[in-house]
Amino acid sequence: MFFRTALHLILARFGRRIGHYDVARTRFITLPTDQDILGHMNNGVYLSIMDVARFDMLVRNGVWRIFQERGWYPVVVSETISFRKSLTLWQRFTIESRILGFDEKSVFVEQRFVRPGKDGRPEIYALGVIRGRFLKKSGGVVPIDELIEAVGAMPRELPEWIRGWADEVALPSTRGEAPSIWD
Repeated sequence: MFFRTALHLILARFGRRIGHYDVARTRFITLPTDQDILGHMNNGVYLSIMDVARFDMLVRNGVWRIFQERGWYPVVVSETISFRKSLTLWQRFTIESRILGFDEKSVFVEQRFVRPGKDGRPEIYALGVIRGRFLKKSGGVVPIDELIEAVGAMPRELPEWIRGWADEVALPSTRGEAPSIWD
């Protein structure tokens, strides 16, 4: 994954520029190292490739440069993915990535794994949503109002189901207790 990430970061520097909240399309091919014993892309690989596509999006929409200038970096807080069809060896696919919006603490990104359908239109194979935060290299979390000041306000409202999902899957703060107790 390291080499795939490095390659896409180089390609992103020369890729078509997009607006901060536009859909970024990043092309991939399913490699032998992506496969599980059943002959399709391993579920964990989907999440890793989503990371690569998010970096591509952040470089091409100019947000990565803003983060570097300010000493910020992204971290994933939670993520979910739903699978519809399998990706198999040597299949070409595209990940469509878009910033969905913000809540009081986090940013949300939707990512779709797509291939051409029977009618030629993009067909969704898998769909993932991540909740991320931005940290300061100097320490601490980047407040959302500071983030919005740097990249601009969202052109649309955050879908309500995202807020519910974020609340339901949230773990306690790193300063709080999180005992592992099974019922």
